[in-house]
Amino acid sequence: MNVPVITVDGPGGAGKGTLCRGLARALGWHYLDSGALYRLLGLRAHQLGVPAEQAAALARELDVSFPVESNEVYLAGEPVAARIRTEEVGDMASKVAVRDDVRQALLARQRDFARAPGLIADGRDMGTVVFADAPLKVFLDASAEVRARRREKELLDAGKSAIFEKIFREICERDRRDRERSVAPLRPAQDAQVLDSSGLNAAEVLDTVMQWARQRNLTD
Repeated sequence: MNVPVITVDGPGGAGKGTLCRGLARALGWHYLDSGALYRLLGLRAHQLGVPAEQAAALARELDVSFPVESNEVYLAGEPVAARIRTEEVGDMASKVAVRDDVRQALLARQRDFARAPGLIADGRDMGTVVFADAPLKVFLDASAEVRARRREKELLDAGKSAIFEKIFREICERDRRDRERSVAPLRPAQDAQVLDSSGLNAAEVLDTVMQWARQRNLTD
């Protein structure tokens, strides 16, 4: 069975998660947060003291789910969304994601998420590698400054301390690492629709992508 997939790639903080959950709810499709897979792996590796060089073995054991009704993420039935959003885990996730053995270990598992009636796949190489034949590929971007401001607000709203300059530097460094890595670098697919969310709100972003989905007869 050929299951339709909409891929949404882009750097962290561009609004991919909000867009993808909105799409999944609107269409009644399944949802894959591939970035969370790497964060979950980063968390597990951090918990066990396993270096990035040995993370591939852990990748094969991850039991995860992404309910679209909430922003929660489950690892072996345990809610861990807050724990995987820390900068420390994010940094470890970025380090394991550059490894070819880790990406290969997670590739088949990611493709298994494609089930009827369809899948919204959120990540950095969904349209270029994992679901290269997807009928709609979106590359959602935003300036590093805007993304740092969003992260700063997110942390402050959660009652945590936040230093904009530190967040901005970390985002720029992660962008550089993601774009320069030799394995599946962060870039738009050749046939992707590129959308800059810097000056748009979440509803405007969702409306734009839903229009593209309708043009491809994916909303029937």
